[in-house]
Formats: sequence, structure tokens, C-alpha cells
Amino acid sequence: MAPPRNVVKIAVQMRDAIPQLIRLDQAKPLAAVLKEVCDAWSLVHSERYALQFADGHRKYITENDLEAERLLGGLQCGSRERRRETLQHLVLLAPDMTFAQEVISRDGLQRLGTIIEDGDDLGELLALALRAFLELMEHGMVSWETLSIPFVRKVVCYVNMNLMDASVQPLALRLLESVTLSSPALGQLVKSEVPLDRLLVHLQVMNQQLQTKAMALLTALLQGASSTERKHMFDYLWQRNLRQFIYKNIIHSAAPLGDEMAHHLYVLQALMLGLLEPRMRTPLDPYSQEQREQLQALRQAAFDPEGESLGTGLSADRRRSLCAREFRKLGFSNSNPAQDLERVPPGLLALDNMLYFSRHAPSAYSRFVLENSSREDKHECPFARSSIQLTVLLCELLRIGEPCSETAQDFSPMFFSQDQSFHELFCVSIQLLNKTWKEMRATQEDFDKVMQVVREQLARTLALKPSSLELFRTKVNALPYGEVLRLRQTERLHQEGTLAPPILELREKLKPELMGLICQQRLLRLCEGTLFRKISSRRRQDKLWFCCLSPNHKVLQYGDVEEGSSPPTPESLPEQLPVADIKALLTGKDCPHVREKGSGKQNKDLYELAFSVSYDHGEEEAYLNFIAPSKREFHLWTDGLSALLGSPMGSEQTRLDLEQLLTMETKLRLLELENVPIPEQPPPIPPPPTNFNFCYDCSIPEP
Repeated sequence: MAPPRNVVKIAVQMRDAIPQLIRLDQAKPLAAVLKEVCDAWSLVHSERYALQFADGHRKYITENDLEAERLLGGLQCGSRERRRETLQHLVLLAPDMTFAQEVISRDGLQRLGTIIEDGDDLGELLALALRAFLELMEHGMVSWETLSIPFVRKVVCYVNMNLMDASVQPLALRLLESVTLSSPALGQLVKSEVPLDRLLVHLQVMNQQLQTKAMALLTALLQGASSTERKHMFDYLWQRNLRQFIYKNIIHSAAPLGDEMAHHLYVLQALMLGLLEPRMRTPLDPYSQEQREQLQALRQAAFDPEGESLGTGLSADRRRSLCAREFRKLGFSNSNPAQDLERVPPGLLALDNMLYFSRHAPSAYSRFVLENSSREDKHECPFARSSIQLTVLLCELLRIGEPCSETAQDFSPMFFSQDQSFHELFCVSIQLLNKTWKEMRATQEDFDKVMQVVREQLARTLALKPSSLELFRTKVNALPYGEVLRLRQTERLHQEGTLAPPILELREKLKPELMGLICQQRLLRLCEGTLFRKISSRRRQDKLWFCCLSPNHKVLQYGDVEEGSSPPTPESLPEQLPVADIKALLTGKDCPHVREKGSGKQNKDLYELAFSVSYDHGEEEAYLNFIAPSKREFHLWTDGLSALLGSPMGSEQTRLDLEQLLTMETKLRLLELENVPIPEQPPPIPPPPTNFNFCYDCSIPEP
């Protein structure tokens, strides 16, 4: 008779004792199981013992354990070697939530803090203590705001020291970054104690890990600063040539750019462009003498390039009339240009862009205005109206004024290639708009259509992430209106699929075979595995774990990995989840690790990349949670998991892949019918013959 399903045989071992092979009844309370095991070894106080996995990360099964007390006692040992081994073991076990709770409840953080504050050993022991401290804090059971000022100052000292172990300073920088992001008060202390020059020194070393953590602290300090302080900090950093260093030595470094550094460069770019937000949100003040003078300078640069006085010798009314007419020629909708610039956004940012264009590209500015002034009224491209709308468009494409994403990595190297990159981008874009206007032979009624084409031109070129403004100019000018129309038509044909009925029927017959091919590819991708990032309590992604599907498609294997290391082999992964135990696939807001986290814009990217699988874990339902590194990986994994569960693959990527394969296979099948018209209806079947005497009997031999 087969044993019950909830009874399994397991081996239990203890140091200096004979191992036991027991029948574990999973329905029985764990305390009772421990009591039986301890009785077999004649051990008292079974509540002080715990079961621990012997393989993998050696996680504990029960909440109470003696190991935490033993390790914390080892921290106070006088032997340096014993303390080193204790800290190594502590770092190994700290990711386990149950173990971390026991350590923290026994004042483990305070004991580690004492080691860090004393600083008796500035090498391996200090690095291990910092790593263990960080691992315990990442569980979110203790707030970063509870750290003492002397402790933070001591960590700052490690960052500011010149001769320091290479393994210590990245950990110290990481700790200060967490403090800065979590506690405004302690963040101010870090800002006052860590000079920007010191961070610049760390950024210029060849140690990529130290460089990344220094950039992380720098972006954290910039995020915690007020808009005025942030501008002063950027001015100082740019004076110290940080932008040039990032462009030459980080973006174009021989070593590949890590995901974490890419994210910090994205944040730095967003904060840098965010300095434009106050100007974007401020409307023009018609009573400001400075702003009125700027408008007059804009007009004079177009119509009085030699600085001649407007209407010398004319009456005041006549001068006002000439001035209003020239402002209309400049492209303002109202005779009083202040009314056009009262709209926010773009506010004063549009005026800044127009002034920058007139001063730094005077010949192009004059040519734009005078060329359009000489056209017929219906074909005139209004410079001011175009500049205002183009500034709004650029702000939308670059997401100026929006909060930074916590996972994005899509920075553009172009914005680190030169100063005043936004205004320079505007200068290229306004000339592109004029070029597109002429290619479309547009009139005033076509203004919105022209802006849609320009948006597409800019968006497609920005998506290529050109490394410099000159490369951006080259690529965007290689995308004229005719090419945009061709791309639109190609995409529309792929999307609409308006084909003849026989071809549609052929496509339907091909679909099952091609869907099987896509399913096979998805499962192969799952077998290859993917590196995922963990989301901590503060929604940071600074830990990696690897997950893959076993070759027989029966088990998901996963485990933690170190950043920068090669993907592990499936056999080395400690954790396993049988596919048969998976109950459901959850995506987006249904996932437990992003549920009830608010609905702000900063969470939208997490919703789009989050998915989970639910499975039975004893009597409770457990989840394996994922945050995909990209939208494509999200589609591949959700498709593969759906296929394993017998559900349809309904992702956007599957639709695109199926359409591509159908198009390719259809073209191959119809290759011999090129230029042959295919009728909408099949030809009629002729009536049967009057007799069937034409049949030839092959069995009769010929004479």
C-alpha cells in the first residue's frame, strides 16, 4: 500500500550524532516533529532547535534557532580568525528572513554596528561586517532612520579615507546611499560630510564597482536636494568636468556598462533635464521689463540685424503698429506676444529656446524667419508658434517634470556629449520642422499634421540613442517625410493584414504549426534562463537572482547570484519549484510584490514588468515573484509559463512574432505566384462528365 501523499522520508543529521531517517508527516505541527527528532537523540529543550536545509542557501525551517545566538556570540570572540569565520557565515545566512529576524531580535545590528564604529580592522573584517549589516537592513524590519549620527559619521570616514581597502568603500557608499534615500535628516548629514570632490575622486578610479556605488550616492544626494541646491551642485560638477568624464570614460569605456550604472546615468539625465522644469512651469510676466526686452531682442535679431532703431522718426502709434506686424511675421498668434507665452507648459522655456537659437545660430534663425515671411500667407511656417509647440513636444518625449523611474535604464549618451544639450536639440529640431514643412507643402491648416510627423521623426531617432548631437542631426535628417510615410505604410500593412480571402485561409491553416514553433522557442528561452533583480523594501533593485526551466520542462530552478558573475548552471541552483505545483500566473497589479504600492507614475513601470506564479506550499499559498529586466523578457517568460500551464500565449510579442512568421511563410508559399492575380473566389467546379468510359485499365497488357 502506497504511503499517504503528505508523508515523506527525509534524512536529519546533527554534528557528532548518528543521522536519522524519519517519516515526516507534513500535516503534523513542526514543533511535534522537532520533539520526536530531539527525543531520538536524547536532547532536551526541543524548542531551542531548528531544522535547516543542508543544501543551497541553508535556510531555516523554524522561526527559533540556536544558530543566531551562537554566531552573535562568535562576534565577541577575541580571536580574529574566529570573528572572520563568524562574519562569513553571518553574511551567508543573512538573506534568510527567518534567520534575520532572530539576529535582529538579539541585538545583532547593534553588535555589527559596534564592529563598524570601532574600525579596529579596516580590511576584510570591516567589509564582512558592512555586508552583513546591509543584508540585514535590506529586509526592511528596521528603519534606516534609527541609525545613530556617530555611526553614519564613521561610515562617512571610510568613504573619505584615501588609503582604504577596495572592498570596504563600495559597501560604505552603498550604505550611505540607502541612508540618504530613506532619511532626509541623515541625508543632510551625509551631504554635509561627504564632499562632492570626494565622490569625483571615486568616480575617476578604474574599479567599476566603486565607480557605480559613487554614482549611486551622487544621484541620491541630487535627488534629496532642493531645486536650487541641485542646480548649484550640477554647476559645480560640470565645472569639474564631470560631464566630459562620464561621456569619455564611463559611457564609452572599454568595459561594458552595467545595468546599475545605466540606471544611475538615466537618473542623472532625468535630474539634469529636470532643472528646466521651473522655467517650463513659469508663464511669461507681461510686466517684467527683462522679459519684454528679451522679446524685443528676438524681434530685432530677425528684422533689425544691424541693430537699427525701429521706425526712427515715426510716431509712437506707427512704431507700435510696425512692431505688432513684425511679431506676427515672427509667428506669434497675437499682436502682443506675451499672450502666446502665458501657456504652461512650455512657459518661459519656449522663450529661452527661441533666444538661444537666435543667438547661437543667427544665420539659420534669420533664414527661417525671412524665408517664411516671403512665402504666401497660407504656406508660411510660423516660427514662434512652431517653437512653442516644439518645446512642449520635446518636454513630453524627454519626460521633463515626471518623477524618475526606479527601474529604467534608457539614458541617451547625446545629453552627456555637450553643454546646453536641450537647447542644442531644440536648434536641430526647429530646423527639421521647417524642412518637413516644406517637404509636406503644408499650410496653416496642416500645422497639427506637421507636428505629428515631427514627433515621429524625433521619437524614432531618439530611440536609436545616438552618441552625439551631430549623429542625431545626421540620422534625423535621413528620415524625411517620404520615409516616414513609407514606414507608416509598411507598419499599417503588417497590422491590418488586408489580404485576399485565399491568402487569409492559408494563413489560418499555417497558424497552429507556427504557434507551436513560437511555443518551442519560448520554452527554449526559459531553459536558457534569465537574470532578474530583486525589489527591496525601498523598491531598489540591487540584488540579482537567476531562474531557468529544466531541460525536461518539469522544474523551475532558481537562486541568488553575484552581479558581474556569469550565469550559473542549472545544477548549481539551490531552489526548485515543480511545474506541476504551479497553480496560476499573475501579472501587473495582481502580483503580491507590487500590490497596494500606490498608483503613481513611478510604479507604472513596475506594474508593466511584474509577474508571479502561485503554488502550494504546505497548507498555504506561496508566490515566486519576478520583475522582468525588459518588456521583451516579460513577454517571453509570461508566454513560456502560460504554455507550461496549458494557457494560450496572448502577449504582444507573440502577436508580433506570429505575424512576422505568417508573413514570411506566406511569401515563401506564394513565391511562384509572383505577379499572378489571385481571385477573390475559387474557380467553379465543373459538372461531372456524362460517362466515365475514359478510364484506362492498367492491368491489361498491351499487345
